[in-house]
Amino acid sequence: MEPWLGAALGYIKDWLAFQVEVSGQPGCILAIAHRGEIVLEAAYGHANLDSGEKLTPRHRFRIASHTKAFTAAGIMRLREQKRLKLDDPVGDYVKDLHPDVATATLSQLLSHTAGLLRDGNDSGQFTNGRPYLDKDELLAELRLAPAIEPNSRFKYSNHGYGLLGLVIEQITGEPYPSWLQREIMTPLGLRESAPDMTLLGKGVPFARGHSRTVPVGRRVVIPGDNPTQAIMAAAGVVATAADTARFFAQLAPNSKKSLLSVASRREMIRRQWRVPQDIEEAYYGLALMSGTTAGFDWFGHGGGFQGYISRTSVIPAREIAITVLTNAIDGWAPGWANGVKFILQAFATHGAPSRTTRDWTGRWWTLWGAVDLVPFNTQVMVANPVFINPFLDAARIEVTGRDAGRIVQAAGYASHGEAVRRVRTKSGISEIWLAGARVRPERVLRAEMERKYPKGRRKKTI
Repeated sequence: MEPWLGAALGYIKDWLAFQVEVSGQPGCILAIAHRGEIVLEAAYGHANLDSGEKLTPRHRFRIASHTKAFTAAGIMRLREQKRLKLDDPVGDYVKDLHPDVATATLSQLLSHTAGLLRDGNDSGQFTNGRPYLDKDELLAELRLAPAIEPNSRFKYSNHGYGLLGLVIEQITGEPYPSWLQREIMTPLGLRESAPDMTLLGKGVPFARGHSRTVPVGRRVVIPGDNPTQAIMAAAGVVATAADTARFFAQLAPNSKKSLLSVASRREMIRRQWRVPQDIEEAYYGLALMSGTTAGFDWFGHGGGFQGYISRTSVIPAREIAITVLTNAIDGWAPGWANGVKFILQAFATHGAPSRTTRDWTGRWWTLWGAVDLVPFNTQVMVANPVFINPFLDAARIEVTGRDAGRIVQAAGYASHGEAVRRVRTKSGISEIWLAGARVRPERVLRAEMERKYPKGRRKKTI
C-alpha cells in the first residue's frame, strides 16, 4: 500500500466518526477495498436505537438497489455462457407480457431504457404500505403498456429488474436466489451476503432501519426484514459493507480477479445514458452508474430501502472501492462516499506526512467548533471536519520550527500570512494559536463552556 493511502485511511476513519456524531445518524458502516482486499472497516453508532445494540462491521444491511449489479452480473455471465444475447427481446423468455414490454431488449432493461413503470401502480411496497409484489402481481403489471416510449430516455424501473429475475429463472430452470447464491456470491467468497432477508441465517447480526425524526419527534425503528419476493432481483440483497465493496471492486476492468470477462465489465461500465437530474452529473450503463467526483472517475451504485441508504463507488485508476451503509431513511451515505473521495484526492495529491509535519495533527476546538490539523508531505492543512469536503478552502500551514509555523495559503476571509504557534507542556501540546485563535482539546473546551454557560432554567419564549 502506498504511504499516502495509509495516511488517508487514518484520517477517513476519524473524519467519518465525527460526521456520524454531528449528523445525529443512528449508524454507519464503511468498508474500503484496495486491489480487491479490504484495507479499512469501521462501524459507528447503533444497529438498533430501541435496544441500544452497537453496530459492528459484521452487521448486515439492506443494500437495496446495489442488487441490480448482482443481477446484471448474472445476465452477463449467462451471456458469456452463450445462453442469451443482450439484444434478445424479453418476450423470448417471459410470456404473457404487454406486446410493447415483450419487445424490450435485455439491454434496455439493464440500462433502464425500456420505458417501464418504476414501482408499479402501488409503490407502497417501498414505504411499508403493502408487501412486495409476488410473481403473479408483477406479471399483471407487466401486461400494462410502458409508461413512455422505449429508448427515449433513462427511466429507472424496479419492475424492469424484477423482470430480469424472471428471465434468469426461465433460462436456468431454478429460483433466482438459489442461482445467484451459487453462481455469483459463492464463487466470489461473499460469505456475508444473501439474496434476500428471508435467506439470512439465524443469529446473523442485522442492522435495523430507522425513520427520520419527523413527524414522530424521534427516530422509530423500522424492522427492515420484509421479503422482496418478485422484486428481489432489483432490491433484495442483504450484505455487509465489506462484501459489497469486494463485489463491486471485481467489476473494475483492471481488476485482476473477476467473475466476468474484461469485455463484460467494460460493457457494464460504459456510459450509455446521462441520468436526467440536477443534483449530480451521472451516467448509467448496465446496472452501473458512473461520474466524476474530486477528480476521480468512478462507477458504482446506490441503494434505498425503507430505513436504509447506501452508496458504493469504485475508482479504477486507484484500484479502490468504497462502500458506505447507513441505517436511516435520511442516511448520509452518498455524501459520505463523496467525502471519502475528497480525502483520498487530497492525500494522493499532497502525499503522506513527512518527519517535519507528521506531529502537527489532531482535532482542536473553539466555541465555533472543531478544526483538524492534517499533515501532508510539505504542509499542514487546517481542515473542517463538519464539511463533506473537509479540505474545502482549507488554510495551509508551513512548519518553520518545532512549534512554529505560518499560514502560507488561506481563503480571502481567513488569516493568510499570519503566524501559528503551539504551546507545549510536559504532557505534550496543550493548545495551539492559529492566527490569534486559541484552539484546545475537546475536553478542555467542554469544561470551560460548562463553567461559563451553566445549565439553568430557561425563560419561556413566546
